[in-house]
Amino acid sequence: MNFALFRCCPTSIFLKQYESSTDAVLRKLGVQFKDIKEFNCCGYPLKNINARAYALAGARNLALAEKNGVNILTFCNCCFNSLKHVQHTLKKNPALKQDINTILAKEGLTYQKPVEIKHLFEVLFNDIGLDTIKDKVVKSFSGLKIATHYGCHILRPKNIVRFDNPIAPTIFDQLVELTGAKSIDWQTKLDCCGSPLLGVDDELSLDLTQKKIKDAKQSGADYLCSACVYCQLQFDRVQKMLISRRNETQPLPSILYTQLLGLSLGIDKKILGIEQNELAITRIENFLS
Repeated sequence: MNFALFRCCPTSIFLKQYESSTDAVLRKLGVQFKDIKEFNCCGYPLKNINARAYALAGARNLALAEKNGVNILTFCNCCFNSLKHVQHTLKKNPALKQDINTILAKEGLTYQKPVEIKHLFEVLFNDIGLDTIKDKVVKSFSGLKIATHYGCHILRPKNIVRFDNPIAPTIFDQLVELTGAKSIDWQTKLDCCGSPLLGVDDELSLDLTQKKIKDAKQSGADYLCSACVYCQLQFDRVQKMLISRRNETQPLPSILYTQLLGLSLGIDKKILGIEQNELAITRIENFLS
C-alpha cells in the first residue's frame, strides 16, 4: 500500500484532531503514507461555481499523485467524492482533459494514468481487514451504543464513488463493531446532517441537525460517530449553537471514528485529540478508567 495522504482543508483549522487521530491509527496499523506538500484544495467549494476550475483543482492533485507514483488516501468524504468525480469527468470528457493538461503543463505536470482514490474506510475494511484490526484491539467498548453517520458524499452518486450500498450500507457499522461497540439502527441514519445549509439558512440547518440528534437519542445511542469533516463539525460545534439557541439540555456528543478506533487500539487520548472535541466525551472516559 503506497499512499499519499490527502488532508482536507478545514481539518487544519477546525478539526486538527481528525488529522492527528488518523495519522496515529494508520501508523499503529502499519500503513505507510507520505505527504505531498504541493497538494491543493480538492475543488469542492468550486463545484457549483466554476466547473472548469473545479476540474483543474482536482486534476492537479491527481497529476501530483501520478508524478510521485502513489495512490491517494483521504479521510474526508467531500475530498473523496470530489476527486472521484473529477476523475470520472475527465475520463468521459477527453476535450476537457486536454484543456486541463494544457494548463498543468505550465507546471510540468500531466494527468494521464488514473491513480486510485481510496477513502480511509476502504483501506481499513478491504486492504487491512477486520480480522487484522481486531487482533490489535486492546480495549473493547462492549455495551457502548453508537449511531453511525455515513454522510452523503461517501455514498452518492453510487456509480462514481462505488463505496458501499447507498441504500443499506454496512462497512462503517462493521468497522465500529470491531471495537466491541454496538452500531444501532436509527431511522434518519442516511439523512443529511444539515451542514450544506449552514450560512445559507441557519434555522433549516439546525432543524436537520436537531432531527437527527433527537432520533439517535431516542434510538438509544450513547454517541454519534462520524467520518466526515463537515458532519463532525455540525454535530460538535454546531450542536453547541443548537443547545444555546433552542435550550437543548441533553446533547449527544459525536466522536470521530479514528478517535473511537484509536482508543480501542490503545492510543493515548491526547494524541487522538479527544479533549479538542467541543462536546465532552464522558462515557468513553468511564470505559477507560
